[in-house]
Amino acid sequence: MRRLAVLLLVTGALATRAATPVDFDHDIVPILRQHCAECHTGDKKKGGLSFNTRESLLRGGEDGPVVKPGDATGSLLLKAILSRDPDEQMPPKGDRLTEAEVAKVRAWIGGGVVWTDGFAFKKPAYEPALRPRRPQLPPTRGGRTNGIDRILDAQLATQHRTRPAPVDDSTFCRRVHLDLVGLLPEPDALDTFLHDRRADKRTRLVHRLLTNDIAYAEQWLSFWNDLLRNDYAGTGYIDDGRRQISSWLYRALLDNKRYDQFARELIAPTADSEGFSRGIRWRGVVSAGQAVPVQFAQSVGQAFLGINLKCASCHDSFIDRWTLKESYGLAAIYADEPMELYRCDKPTGTMATPGWLFPELGQVDPSKPSAERLRQLAGLLTNPENGRFSRTIVNRFWHRLMGRGIVHPTDAMQTAPWNSDLLDYLAVHFADHGYDLKATLELICTSAAYQSRTELLRPGQDDKGYNYAGPRAKRLTAEEFLDALWQITDTAPARYDAPVVRGHLDPTAKAAAQWVWAPVTNGSLPAAGETVTLRRVFSLPSQPTTAGAAVTVDNSYTLYVNGRKLRSDDNWETVEFIDLSTALHPGINEVVLRAKNGGDAPNPAAAYFEARWRLPDGHTGSIGTDGTWSWTHAKPNDEGRVEDAGADWQPAAVLDSATWRDRTAAGISTALAQALLAERPRVRVSLLKSDLLQRTLGRPNREQIVSVRPSDLSTLEAMDLSNGPLLSNRLAEGAKHLAERPWASSDALIDWLYRSALSRSPAKSELELARKALGEKPDAEGIEDLLWVVCLLPEFQMVR
Repeated sequence: MRRLAVLLLVTGALATRAATPVDFDHDIVPILRQHCAECHTGDKKKGGLSFNTRESLLRGGEDGPVVKPGDATGSLLLKAILSRDPDEQMPPKGDRLTEAEVAKVRAWIGGGVVWTDGFAFKKPAYEPALRPRRPQLPPTRGGRTNGIDRILDAQLATQHRTRPAPVDDSTFCRRVHLDLVGLLPEPDALDTFLHDRRADKRTRLVHRLLTNDIAYAEQWLSFWNDLLRNDYAGTGYIDDGRRQISSWLYRALLDNKRYDQFARELIAPTADSEGFSRGIRWRGVVSAGQAVPVQFAQSVGQAFLGINLKCASCHDSFIDRWTLKESYGLAAIYADEPMELYRCDKPTGTMATPGWLFPELGQVDPSKPSAERLRQLAGLLTNPENGRFSRTIVNRFWHRLMGRGIVHPTDAMQTAPWNSDLLDYLAVHFADHGYDLKATLELICTSAAYQSRTELLRPGQDDKGYNYAGPRAKRLTAEEFLDALWQITDTAPARYDAPVVRGHLDPTAKAAAQWVWAPVTNGSLPAAGETVTLRRVFSLPSQPTTAGAAVTVDNSYTLYVNGRKLRSDDNWETVEFIDLSTALHPGINEVVLRAKNGGDAPNPAAAYFEARWRLPDGHTGSIGTDGTWSWTHAKPNDEGRVEDAGADWQPAAVLDSATWRDRTAAGISTALAQALLAERPRVRVSLLKSDLLQRTLGRPNREQIVSVRPSDLSTLEAMDLSNGPLLSNRLAEGAKHLAERPWASSDALIDWLYRSALSRSPAKSELELARKALGEKPDAEGIEDLLWVVCLLPEFQMVR
């Protein structure tokens, strides 16, 4: 049974298109411009053939199609290029293509005629409006009052097409759970929803899911990590060529930070949020297009405006109207030093002038230092008159929930939307509601459009233009797929990698620790650069169920717990909250804090650490810096151990001045106890470093911004998924967990599994097959086979 399911999965994946080995923008476009443009681009269509867009090329000319994607030898275009007949050869005059150029065209056709989204040889006449537009809503039809439905109902009526039918309750329940919080509805919760007879139960469910702050934050963390290219490991994190924004981002999502403020803090950053604007400082020699200021321009343009400045970072864009000068102008806002323009990686001798892309809204002052220019840019980008800012994010959310953007692709916002009223309505609703991301999600999810049956797609359906016919099914993300397996089998790991504290901080919590440092004499101050090692050893009777710590040092520190480096920070104005649930263990525990005093002259220095934990029996405990801590100047090794046998450990000095007491009250006591002791839900995949299985399922490496993940499973991915040991081992582990439960019968297990995974009971035929797999008494081997069958079903792997 398992093999049959795997075979079906692999067979379906074989239809995916092979990747092209040539670069369309830099290999193919120049060839077509030189040899084909004179007769077949712009308004010229010799023989009825236009190369303006991929669609027009594939339509062919008066004699029919000239290109067969994936079949170079069968394409008339290549035959004409190779022909020596003066009546057939292409181009008919001028230089013929070189052998290298012919090879590129052959590879391009064989690779599927890949074409950069949004590119056209003839510039489109469409230019998106800059300022917001408030469309007039059409009259209500059939009692559907949601503004989305009023707009779409009017469009369908104009096109004489029927509205998509509503989806049933169980499908809606599964869909909205996965979309908003990334988790399957538990069978009991599903039953409660299905038996609810209130007319507004779907609206109530949407609202309840959005108020589950932890689940919401940990679902959407992956979306924003992709879009802001943030991760927990990878290129640049070890050598300080790149910095995380994980703690800042998690807290912004948990608190539902206003999106305009969210963007301002990324563009004119704090110490916690600078990782986005800083980008990646690549090691070794890099091209001009990879310089950090140029990365900044590309990232701001793509993430917040949905425009592609990567092409315009090398030359004037082939794709849309953006120029090299404009791209470098945006980059120069970030740069600390004057920037010279590089065209195709060659210096031009022209210096960039710091400038914003839309001067109609104002302009940055190029004479100001970069920090002030960034603040000005942040204000211009989030100016309420910049309608592009709000349109871009609501379009991304529409794509995420409905399976296709209103402007598509989502990073081609220079492209005309298929319904401009819908896009503008969502954008002004978003701004009217204080740039509240959850308000937009709620608006979409409570619409009849979202609650409709998914559209059945035919191959090539959108080739001649998109027509709305309901939401589209979406592939589970890597995180959603694995979270679902862990949820069903209860096999989530105990620890996670993201440097965040899960859950809200308690504003009523009181600090219990004290500020400490090495003793000073005669009222003198610690020397600038003085570095001390602080240590505390304590014992625990059992493994804590939850534990956390708050730490800050004036000026910087590195924290080790039980031989493991947990955190470093050089911003004395912030307090870091650190999860210790898996760092502590029964028996002897050791906390080591390597603390450094900064500055250029002797100045006050102090360290603060407080940890709290809860044990399985409900008892709680804590330790904090005080006179029981020891200090030495000896330096710990990479594991936080002081190996110097001659280290002179002395009692730490408690700093009891009013200055330090005030700082404790203002900086720490407002946010500690419950946050560190609260029970947490199971660990989510979004909090983990990537692994092979996640990459197989589509999680990107995040060295580049990724706004949309692949919608199809490639052949190699399907084979790795079905044969790889990572998934196999997890299903085997999950089967053992399920086998240990006291099931009343095989039927009870089968029904529970189908309801957990698919939000429905098994069909009669499914039940009979599952009974054969399990036998009368379910064992781990039979359960594993059944798990394989269910998790490889398209119905499980899709949000439908």
